[in-house]
Amino acid sequence: MKQLTKQIALLERVDQLIRLKATGRPKNLAERLNVSQATVFRMIETMKELNAPVYYDLARQSYAYSEPTAFKCGFFVEALDEEAQRDLTGGYGFKNIQRLLKF
Repeated sequence: MKQLTKQIALLERVDQLIRLKATGRPKNLAERLNVSQATVFRMIETMKELNAPVYYDLARQSYAYSEPTAFKCGFFVEALDEEAQRDLTGGYGFKNIQRLLKF
């Protein structure tokens, strides 16, 4: 599990550097992240497989996104409106279930 957490953290770091257009050349990025250049290429390929619009900008000598993008991995709490809450509980809240059980 720690390995997965490390890989996610590494992808988050690469994403941040790409958004800042501050990755530098693949060799420099590998040195910065303390990984091999082959690992950098595999990470970029994985990002592309996950639909990241990443490309290498020759003029800046950095990876960049062709459109605003951010990598997010994890669990996020989302506030539900009343209708979504009804859908989630099958239309009956706890109080209504108590009333139904009396029948």
